[in-house]
Amino acid sequence: MYDVIIIGSGPAGLTAAIYAGRAKLETLVVAGMTSGGQLMLTGEVENFPGFPEAILGPELMDKMRKQAERFGAKFLFQEATAVDFSSKPFQVEVGSQIFEAKSVIIATGASAKWLGLESEARLRGRGVSSCATCDAPFFREKKVVVIGGGDTALDDALTLTKFAREVTLIHRRSELRATKILQDRAFDNKKISFVWDSIVEEVLGKNKVEGIRVRNVKTGEESEIAADAVFVAIGHKPNTDIFKGQIELDNNGYIVVKDETKTSVEGIFAAGDVRDPRYRQAITAAGSGCKAALDAAKYIEEHYS
Repeated sequence: MYDVIIIGSGPAGLTAAIYAGRAKLETLVVAGMTSGGQLMLTGEVENFPGFPEAILGPELMDKMRKQAERFGAKFLFQEATAVDFSSKPFQVEVGSQIFEAKSVIIATGASAKWLGLESEARLRGRGVSSCATCDAPFFREKKVVVIGGGDTALDDALTLTKFAREVTLIHRRSELRATKILQDRAFDNKKISFVWDSIVEEVLGKNKVEGIRVRNVKTGEESEIAADAVFVAIGHKPNTDIFKGQIELDNNGYIVVKDETKTSVEGIFAAGDVRDPRYRQAITAAGSGCKAALDAAKYIEEHYS
């Protein structure tokens, strides 16, 4: 029986583990097969406070994990496969094992949707990114490509114009899906050009992005576009499949919370990108992990003291 089980090991989960451990709660982190969340796919992190010279994403996650371990948090590097929040104590299944807890913090994050190309996966972190806010400063005065046609894509394109010399937006249709105000801003920005009715067939480059090969879906014609970076902005999917039917989710699968971290089941809390489709930053995830741990500690004190 644990005081708290934390599912997920990105910035939200690890910060929650640090705070839970310091509160003397018996804490288990179900970290997943690949711990560390999306920052494990990130190169240099320049916007996390405390690192003036920047820090590699995996190194930052390693430091946070060691800090949590110092305060007594235990780690299980396997995937949670099912949960039962219908009665107390709560149950979390990990393969053939079942763990019980007085409270649970869900910090499973959200995964960027990718194109599914081998070249895209190979060059991820080497010019292929899903976070313009994180990586735009690395491409000052460079040529970059954004793939997508919704709000995320146009937000990314506009963000990139503050740094890049040239931004090309690739969209598979002839019209954008983004809100009108974002479309107006993008069309008015002289740094942004558009390639319509096209999909990316390959990201070019051996050790870094050098361009893309696109195919026009109407004519079948293929062409190459030189670029120093490719930003994939076709959306995110919250990692909430195992929580369906257990807690309230919104229409897009994100966990619905009230008072910052509280889910529809008392004693179950949520932190990070799994409940936040808006900001999706390491620092905001860490902040909500802190809040979730403090709320879990208060819940345990009120119900189990």
